[in-house]
Amino acid sequence: MNTTTTDAHAAANAESAANATPQAACRNCGAALLGDHCYACGQPVKGLVRPLGNLFGDLLDSVFNVDTRILRTIPPLFAKPGFLSTEYFAGRQVRYVTPVRLFFFLCIAAFFFAQLSFQIDPDTIDVDGKGNSSDIRGATTVAEVEKRRDAALAGFAEAKQNMADTPAASGIPGIEAGEQKVREEAAARIKQLQDAQAKGEPVPEAEPDENKLNLSINGKRWDPKKNPIDKAWLPAFANRWLNDQIVRGNRNIERLKQDPSAFKDAVLSAVPTTLFVLVPIFALMLKLAYLFKRRLYMEHVVVALHSHAFLCLDLLLVLLVRALEQWLAPNGGALAGLFGWVEGLLLAWMPVYLLIMQKRVYAQGWPMTLLKYCMLGFCYTILLSFAIFASMAIGLVAM
Repeated sequence: MNTTTTDAHAAANAESAANATPQAACRNCGAALLGDHCYACGQPVKGLVRPLGNLFGDLLDSVFNVDTRILRTIPPLFAKPGFLSTEYFAGRQVRYVTPVRLFFFLCIAAFFFAQLSFQIDPDTIDVDGKGNSSDIRGATTVAEVEKRRDAALAGFAEAKQNMADTPAASGIPGIEAGEQKVREEAAARIKQLQDAQAKGEPVPEAEPDENKLNLSINGKRWDPKKNPIDKAWLPAFANRWLNDQIVRGNRNIERLKQDPSAFKDAVLSAVPTTLFVLVPIFALMLKLAYLFKRRLYMEHVVVALHSHAFLCLDLLLVLLVRALEQWLAPNGGALAGLFGWVEGLLLAWMPVYLLIMQKRVYAQGWPMTLLKYCMLGFCYTILLSFAIFASMAIGLVAM
């Protein structure tokens, strides 16, 4: 009898307590709250309008959580080709950094460090004195043209030699283009002087270098007023925009002469955006190469993101090794040779890693994997070349 009375009192007390403290409701839709987020509309219980100390604590918690996942993500990303992609497809995703965040973080870090480590000395590219092509156009004799041409080419050769020890020395198309421009202007000026001498005419004056980009539209020199870009298949605003960008690029060439590093920074800043565009294109290439695997396009996107994230990570390590070499072994020696071997191994690991990753993720035989790897590599190299030139064009306009 006493037990029944006790149970009745307990039930009554629980009911009164429930009535005294009603269940919290979502402030947005009014649904009962069962956790930190409303199950009906998704609004979080904790908003931004609260003490600053609480927000700071949540920020630290988020940062430490991301750092923990980074420690679990970076080692397999570098040392286990295809591991993160297969883990993602198997549903084990929360323990690792998401592919988009991973690629974004490493891409920004790699090219930000590239901006810091790769410096151009303005003195290595003589654009105002002996290397200035406008001096060639102003020469009054053939001998003077040849002298100024040889001096300009020597300046470019010296620039190549000085930049050979920099991390980005693998191909500098701006220098080759400058050399070609010097040769063409020297040949044009020599012909101009010889024609004038043959006709008994006075020495012709130098032509103004208004079109520094040497563009040709419909067989004529581009001019913003006399001969602008005016394509019928483009809307008027697109033609206007293209002409404005060319004008802006021409103006920036003068700035480039004074500050070559500004162009380098602009190009390296544009590369991450270019890579973001290449990721879905590369995923489409994977989709076509493995069409009969019946994988979703988003699976190929994950593989493309992890591939590009690895390339950015490996590039970052190469830059770090090069920076350590310049710091610890500036005068060469055995230590510099060791750094060189490490850098070479990191560069060689790139194609090997991507081949092993492709084999493990798509699980095809080695003959088909090698064939598709070579085809994808060839197509992507062409695509990457266009992307690099696009980055240079964007950098010239944006600097």
